Amino acid sequence: MRLLNILVIAALIAAASYVYKIKFESTLQAERVAKLHGEIRKERNIIASLRAEWARLETPSRIQGLADRHLKLEPIKSTQVDSLDHLPPRPPELLPHVADPIGAIAAGALPETTGSVAAPVPAGR
Repeated sequence: MRLLNILVIAALIAAASYVYKIKFESTLQAERVAKLHGEIRKERNIIASLRAEWARLETPSRIQGLADRHLKLEPIKSTQVDSLDHLPPRPPELLPHVADPIGAIAAGALPETTGSVAAPVPAGR
C-alpha cells in the first residue's frame, strides 16, 4: 500500500509540474501577444501620421506655391478662352468605300479642313 501511495504522490507531483509548465508557457505566449499588439498599435499610429503628412503635402495651395516658385508659367489671359461656337467644324467623315482613307487624305481626294485654316466660303455669299 505504501508503494501505491508513493506512486500516487509521484504522479501528482508530475501532473503539477506539467500543469505549471503549461501555465508558464501560456503566460509567456500572452506576453508575446501583448507585445505584438503594442507593436501593431505603434505601426498603425506611424501609418496614420504618415498619411496625415502626405495629405498635408498634396494640398492644392502647396502645389500651387511650388508651381509658382519652380515653373515659369504665365497667367492665363482672357483672350485665350473662347466659346464653343467659334470652334472649327468637324473634319469630314471618311467614306467607308475608300480602301485607304489616309492615302485619300494625302492625295487630296477629300476636302481639306483644319483647325488653323477656315473652310472655303462659297462665292454666292
